[in-house]
Amino acid sequence: MKHFPLLLLSLLLCWLSACTRDSYLTEEGIVWNTSYHIVYESDRSFAEEIMEVMNRVDGELSPFNKQSTVSLLNSCERIKGSGMLIDVVKRSREIWNSTGGYFDPSAAPLINAYGFGAKSGQFPDSAAIDTMMPYIGFNKLTLSGDSLIKGDARMEFNFSAIAKGYGCDRVAQVLAENGVKNMMVEIGGEVVLRGKNPKGGKWRISVDRPVESSGEVHESQMVVELTDCAIATSGNYRNFRERGGEKIGHIINPLTGHPAHGETVSATVVAPDCMTADAYATACMAMPRAEAQRVISKMKLSAMLIFTDGSVWMSPEFKKLVANN
Repeated sequence: MKHFPLLLLSLLLCWLSACTRDSYLTEEGIVWNTSYHIVYESDRSFAEEIMEVMNRVDGELSPFNKQSTVSLLNSCERIKGSGMLIDVVKRSREIWNSTGGYFDPSAAPLINAYGFGAKSGQFPDSAAIDTMMPYIGFNKLTLSGDSLIKGDARMEFNFSAIAKGYGCDRVAQVLAENGVKNMMVEIGGEVVLRGKNPKGGKWRISVDRPVESSGEVHESQMVVELTDCAIATSGNYRNFRERGGEKIGHIINPLTGHPAHGETVSATVVAPDCMTADAYATACMAMPRAEAQRVISKMKLSAMLIFTDGSVWMSPEFKKLVANN
């Protein structure tokens, strides 16, 4: 995903100063317009296998790659889906249902219109939004066997809010298939953790405090200790555009067609896999505060929400992960 936008999933990794064991290798670089850092215990490098997975994800799920499978779907009414795209469509449908439509990859036309997607937009007015809303809705996409069928030819999809997490999952899967048990896979702030860190304990992750900035500013909100799971953070405080002095965040409410202007400024979610954590974190940003808390509780997610007034809400499951020192 060469031109994948930098989604706001900012997790400062505490392991950086701890990687002292010779048996742990580090792979890092730039992919999908963001950085990746992968630490794993092995006696050989899997750099080629890791890059192969990343290239496959780009070739199937990036709306910025005009030859990708999702770009083909965006230009056709019906296609035969690939394995990765079908994986993501199935999970997206589940999360679309459980969030009441607040997570919706079919909102691509809106994302494009606001200038955050694969096409440049110039801030749509209410009339333009009204013309797009009839073909927004993930329930309008049908999966029949391996065929993906759009209910409206104008529909387009952007899986950015789940694809980066899915990429982390697939890299972790390849490492596991090659016998790696201890690993940390991070792509643009989305993180998969397995086994032990280089010091022999759980992985320690510092969740960023939401500081509004056009660049990367890392101030720790808190440190969590965890393993054998994934963690993702979403927010609007870095990826935004300005219009007449007003800041327009990149997360769009698919139910209204307008940018999300809720009380939540940062949402961190822990889940068994990273595409789930990634998607729910984004959905929480689009939801009203009370609705986000309700969905987190209903789905028994481990999550933390930070609000505009500076207050912090944590689910009981998340509180258990907070490091004491």
